[in-house]
Amino acid sequence: MEAPPVTMMPVTGGTINMMEYLLQGSVLDQSLESLLHRLRGLCDNMEPETFLDHEMVFLLKGQQASPFVLRARCSMDKTGTPWHLRYLGQPEMGDKNRHALVRNCVDIATSENLTDFLMEMGFRMDHEFVAKGHVFRKGIMKIVVYKIFRILVPGNTDSIEPLSLSYLVELSVVAPAGQDIVSDDMRNFAEQLKPLVHLEKIDPKRLM
Repeated sequence: MEAPPVTMMPVTGGTINMMEYLLQGSVLDQSLESLLHRLRGLCDNMEPETFLDHEMVFLLKGQQASPFVLRARCSMDKTGTPWHLRYLGQPEMGDKNRHALVRNCVDIATSENLTDFLMEMGFRMDHEFVAKGHVFRKGIMKIVVYKIFRILVPGNTDSIEPLSLSYLVELSVVAPAGQDIVSDDMRNFAEQLKPLVHLEKIDPKRLM
């Protein structure tokens, strides 16, 4: 996906191991157009990129307490684009003065037989979904507004329904470790989106 939550970084000659700085929120369906209008005025691209992606989450269970998780994503509306394999590390809430959640992020472009390869490696698909939305950019910041759709028949991306009556909103920056100053810019940008959406540093453990 070229979006959420995914950082699209086609790679040649190796992988890119970076840190993702992240703020998240949501907006109800009826407020979507107001938010898009605000983003058009604030961001570099007046008209956002759009995406329609199919994402599969694979688990590899071992002796460790929690399974190893990889995400495979492909575009459903842009033919010829590569698959993407993504690893997201454990979130670091970190210093309270840091305004964004931080996690290790590895994103690589792959061939179309990615899912077969993962299965051969011992991974098993845990769940899948379709994500549809918009991507805005402001400097090095990426703002993704998207809706998640539940797949009703496993493997059939034509049989879907919305998971909720809202859109997820993610503000992210991918940068080398130690670049915590980017979280200040993210906070300042997030302030400009209030009260339409409140982007926060969300600890995933609170949602369990």
